[in-house]
Amino acid sequence: MGLSRLLCAFLLAACCCCRRAAGVPGEAEQPEPELVEVEVGSTALLQCGPSRAQGNLSHVEWFAVHKEKPTLVFSVHQGRGQSAPGEYQHRLSLQDQGPTLALAHVTPHDERIFLCRGGHPRSQGHRIQLRVYKAPEEPSIQANTVGISVGRSEPEEVATCVGRNGYPLPQVVWYKNGRPLKEQKDRVLVQSSQTVESSGLYTLRSVLKAQLLKEDKDSRFYCELNYRLPSGSYMKESSKVTVPVFYPAEKVWLEVQPEGVLKEGDRVQIRCVADGNPPPHFSINKQNSSTMDMEEEPTDDDGVLVLEPARKEHSGWYECVGLDLDTMTSLSDRQELLVHGVPDVRVRPESPEGREGGSLNLTCEAESDDALEFQWLREKTGEVLEEGPELRLHHLNREAGGGYLCVVSVPHVPGLNSTRLVHVAVSGPPWVALKETRMRVRENAVLNLSCEASGHPRPTISWNVGGQASEQAQGAQSVLSVLTVLVTPELLQTGAECVASNPLGRNTTTIVLELDSNRTTGLTAFTVSPHTRTNHTSAEKKLPEPQSKGVVIAAVTVCLLLLALLGAVLYFLYKKGRLPCGRSGKQEMERSTSI
Repeated sequence: MGLSRLLCAFLLAACCCCRRAAGVPGEAEQPEPELVEVEVGSTALLQCGPSRAQGNLSHVEWFAVHKEKPTLVFSVHQGRGQSAPGEYQHRLSLQDQGPTLALAHVTPHDERIFLCRGGHPRSQGHRIQLRVYKAPEEPSIQANTVGISVGRSEPEEVATCVGRNGYPLPQVVWYKNGRPLKEQKDRVLVQSSQTVESSGLYTLRSVLKAQLLKEDKDSRFYCELNYRLPSGSYMKESSKVTVPVFYPAEKVWLEVQPEGVLKEGDRVQIRCVADGNPPPHFSINKQNSSTMDMEEEPTDDDGVLVLEPARKEHSGWYECVGLDLDTMTSLSDRQELLVHGVPDVRVRPESPEGREGGSLNLTCEAESDDALEFQWLREKTGEVLEEGPELRLHHLNREAGGGYLCVVSVPHVPGLNSTRLVHVAVSGPPWVALKETRMRVRENAVLNLSCEASGHPRPTISWNVGGQASEQAQGAQSVLSVLTVLVTPELLQTGAECVASNPLGRNTTTIVLELDSNRTTGLTAFTVSPHTRTNHTSAEKKLPEPQSKGVVIAAVTVCLLLLALLGAVLYFLYKKGRLPCGRSGKQEMERSTSI
């Protein structure tokens, strides 16, 4: 029994040796194939063995191996190539009439082993492994727009990454804030799937699922595709996306705009803010200073309480209440609001009045809980007269009368100030610009003489000559009088006198009229003012002058003489027969007489 087994083993070994010696294809150990790498769409160059060992291959057959089954695709006889019918019939050709086979328009389906055999029937041939590559398109990413709630027990979808038309299948890596994410049980999960297109290219779809925290509300996620080409390894990144993260509020607080010190007249906005997403339902309450109860205040559509303009009465305690409608829990916050009021300014005396040459004291008063600063200014010039609540005016004169401003401000509240205007009256006799003035006029002219005076009490004006006078006020302490007169010899001799008077005295201005010899005498009307600064001068107005009687008589005489001369000329022409109408008329008369 043992001898028979030994004999069988010997015979089996001998058969194997004989088969190898006989060169049976497939029985010898195959060497590693030569690697050729190309990109999709390019041309692959396949050489039948190393260049030093190719020699003169006059007869070569090329096979495409699919599932370990070789299929003849191209043959070379006497240096001429011939494609076999099939998928490679129109894409294979000899390169430069040599031993190199060119495969054009490479596709992913061409990734396989190609075998070439020389003319020897027992040749094992040369194997070439063709590797095909194609860079994927830019990856697209789609974030979860619905949002993820914090505290869920299972990971939820964060984003989906898609990489299209790549070969071979690229690798995907997910990132959060620039750091790669690694899968963690029940925390981070990556689910990837691929689709093979009809072109043989791959489309990769990767879904990132994770449990997010409150801190991830601003996290930026993106995916990266890693792939290889014949020239090396590369990667492409998608755009970065954020995902809505929902989490309950832990605190609420009041936010007041503008920040800092508030004053009356400001536009104040009060809103509730919370650290939750979505924010809770807000309401704003104000404490009633009488009952000390919190009462809800009306807000606009955005939940903002607007105080415009802010008043001192708006000061007090405000409360923000946030109600979580999911858990029905509420949070609140209180804050005191202080609106600084504009001081109420008063001046004593209210209607200040002083005598010319005397003194006058003005006192400015204001009530406020804040420290105040006082300043006195002259209204018409803006000049600062005094720093402090009191203003002392000495040696009063006419120019000291007018407006004075008391400005009260709160130093630590910029822009908070109040102003009170008071008019100071300086009592004294009327004031006129000049005691005497001269002007040139024409006899028989109609004049408008104007006279202006000022003083406190406001004076009245009278004239020493007859005429039509009109008077009008020019302010609290000034008056203007206009007198219309006819220039007569008597007026030229006496002139006109303007008298301004009040209970404290009187003052006069004399207007001396001088005849203007350069102008013809006639009846004219114009306005004359004694002083250009205090009186108004109107434009001269001429009236039609009466025609002289001698001129009229002379004109009538000349016209009569011209008419007599014209009649004599016409009669002379008629007698001479040089007037056609006259001649034809005479002939007609003679003809009638003869009949």
